Amino acid sequence: LSLPLMVIELRLRPAAGASVEAAARSARYAALAAALAPGECLLTAQHADDPLETLLLHLFRGAGVAGLAAMPGAAPLGPGLQLRPLLDVPRAALLAYATAAGLGWVEDPMNADTRYDRAWLRREVLPGVLARWPAAAQTVGRSAALLGEAQALLEGLADADLAGLLDGERLRADALAALPRARQANALRRWLAGQGLTVPSAARLAAIQDDLLPAREDAMPLVAWPGGEVRRYRDRLYAMAPLGPVPDPDWQGSLRLGEPLALPCGLGSLALQPRTGEGIAAAALDGPLTVRFRQGGERVRLAADRPAKPLKQWWQETGVEPWRRGRLPLIYAGGRLLAVAGWGVAAEAAAGPGEPGYWPCVTPESAAPAG
Repeated sequence: LSLPLMVIELRLRPAAGASVEAAARSARYAALAAALAPGECLLTAQHADDPLETLLLHLFRGAGVAGLAAMPGAAPLGPGLQLRPLLDVPRAALLAYATAAGLGWVEDPMNADTRYDRAWLRREVLPGVLARWPAAAQTVGRSAALLGEAQALLEGLADADLAGLLDGERLRADALAALPRARQANALRRWLAGQGLTVPSAARLAAIQDDLLPAREDAMPLVAWPGGEVRRYRDRLYAMAPLGPVPDPDWQGSLRLGEPLALPCGLGSLALQPRTGEGIAAAALDGPLTVRFRQGGERVRLAADRPAKPLKQWWQETGVEPWRRGRLPLIYAGGRLLAVAGWGVAAEAAAGPGEPGYWPCVTPESAAPAG
């Protein structure tokens, strides 16, 4: 038919305890979003029975208002839109048309595998439901639409609360604790979704409220779930994807101009980018450069008029979060610490105004699917 075709292969590695179905769905949409050009529309074939299946699945899993709200006919996706033009057409009508027209199609083997919840629901439960209540898809759809309106109100309230809670991308723990408990949970869900993280279960959300908010000033509590984690430091809550292990302090790598260095433990790659008047002075890069991670006892001087101090003390004074400290690459020339990537450069190695310099930049590992 001379139609363009693009096949994308996904490397699916669900996190421990995560749903295979949910991980596959997230990976598919991420790949499709990456393939869209600005302003393009992706049409997907969800039909009238799909919102009923989705609502029942979410209901059985204890979802809140957001999980039970109506499946939108149009929604942003990457730089474009996802449209669902068949949401008013029952599955039986589509099947009857395709059969009458003699169409052929490929059946997803997951559709018949009742190990998966959606396939089991579709084969074992919905036929009886629709036999008893033929209009169930439409009536449940109306309820879902009302839940969608309620969710819009909750999101508006969350945005109003977050306006007084946010410090950059962090949350002020004291201000959050001052809200009623239900509004705390509502604001947390909105904040985490805005960070691109999977919203945790009600139990994990309650742990954030019960363990992180009342924690001592010097405590560093953590609440984690498949796909995300929240930490607290100095009265601020931080949300992030799960951190990998801290690199072995004995690890070493060689850094060269123009050649990115792959870092261990999924930390990405380190490279020196040319700058003017900032970074490591070009004159300081006249020998082999070694990259290591924190071992303890490192000292550095950040300004010509200030003494050298232990790196740990500098980090405490400048508020570097404890979980970042063992993951920041340290750049050495011989035995001399020149810079800490993502943080600062030693005074004696820093480029002066107008001088050529090189800024150490860490690029995270790409999360894009293979294709």
